[in-house]
Amino acid sequence: MPWIALTHPPDTLGILALALLIEAVAGYPDGLYRALGHPVTWIGRLIAALERRLNRGTPRARRLGGVLALLILLATVAAATLVLTAIAGLAGHALGLLALAVLAASLPAQRSLFVHVRRVAAALRADGLVGGRRAVSMIVGRNPESLDEAAVCRAAIESLAENFSDGIVAPAFWIGAGGLTGGALYKAINTADSMVGHRTPRYDAYGWASARLDDLVNLPASRLTALLLIAAAALTREASPSGAWRAIRRDAGHHRSPNAGWPEAAMAGALGLRLAGPRIYGETRVEDAWMGDGRAELGPDDIFRALKLYRTACALQFTLVATGAVTWAYLS
Repeated sequence: MPWIALTHPPDTLGILALALLIEAVAGYPDGLYRALGHPVTWIGRLIAALERRLNRGTPRARRLGGVLALLILLATVAAATLVLTAIAGLAGHALGLLALAVLAASLPAQRSLFVHVRRVAAALRADGLVGGRRAVSMIVGRNPESLDEAAVCRAAIESLAENFSDGIVAPAFWIGAGGLTGGALYKAINTADSMVGHRTPRYDAYGWASARLDDLVNLPASRLTALLLIAAAALTREASPSGAWRAIRRDAGHHRSPNAGWPEAAMAGALGLRLAGPRIYGETRVEDAWMGDGRAELGPDDIFRALKLYRTACALQFTLVATGAVTWAYLS
């Protein structure tokens, strides 16, 4: 079965390189989204349907229901993507690789993340604090009415750093490791965590498995993201790779998330900022550690500086993946 090669390196690295390039240039077209939706919305519907049926009973029953739901979700996604990989393989190696790259391009979100974060800086400049709060509420869960301008900017940059890890580097890592199936399985886990992995009365037991598995599969990407940001800082004017490294060593382990602290600390240290810290979700105040020891009073210019660092890191990621794909193919 020649299509099996499309699930292993070096073919998966080739798929990843093409997917990153396609997504950076075109993103996910709005017309396609309106007509067909997005893989994450399809996965989300299945997660919601399973939750309605299985999140019942005692805490133990809810935890077992969450485990069962996660297994059903992963089996469904794996089966669907392996069928797509087999169909793509029927077109021949080159066309199959391209077809899978087009499908895999829906999994990372380089372009949309850039657009949404830039929109916050643009809204602050055009419409002041009201516009900034409205724009940042589209990308973070905290109460926008509790944010002044500096907090809006911090929230946007924190979202940029964290989503660079779990929205771009993590799916890229798993596409590279396992092709379309690897990337889609990661996206399913990450979507499940975002929907049910909350410490609330409804989801604390049911979402336990999704939250723990999401922490595990994001672990390599969070560290890789920090390294990419350090390397990007070395190539970016007025950014400090040594500052990023110091902030990671000092602060990353103090974040309430086992993974988010790495990219947030790297971003903060590279730009001489202070990120994270206490924030309000709904009516609940969350006491989180600060990442970085620089300025906490931020403005729109700091968002643009973070976006410049982010774009450099994305370019570095693509260069490394493309070089790896070509080198591995040559040596194979």
